[in-house]
Amino acid sequence: MKDNSENIQLKRIYESASEADGYRVLVDRLWPRGVSKEDAHLDEWIKEIAPSNDLRKWFDHKTDRFDEFAKRYKKELADKTETVAHVKALATAKKVCLLYGAKDTEHNQAVVLKDLLISEM
Repeated sequence: MKDNSENIQLKRIYESASEADGYRVLVDRLWPRGVSKEDAHLDEWIKEIAPSNDLRKWFDHKTDRFDEFAKRYKKELADKTETVAHVKALATAKKVCLLYGAKDTEHNQAVVLKDLLISEM
């Protein structure tokens, strides 16, 4: 099986879009503040793959909760097999950029999602 892990990259939606991003997918449940639809340069917005509102609010971007957040989020993703399979298929076929709005680039749902996708590729 070919390793396509290099096909998945992460980027804050507030950073400028570039050709190097490939297929741009927003993985947040809520639209990011201050970003217009035009400026986002999205190919797809998959809000269904984002953490539930309850989990998102519980996590509240507190880094000491990240490990537990990741565990709970992966459990939620286990119930979203079609949506996860869709993103995995995209990343198998081409370069995909998972976009998120969080300020913390190391402790957010896109990091967890990327790890999950790579582990299944």
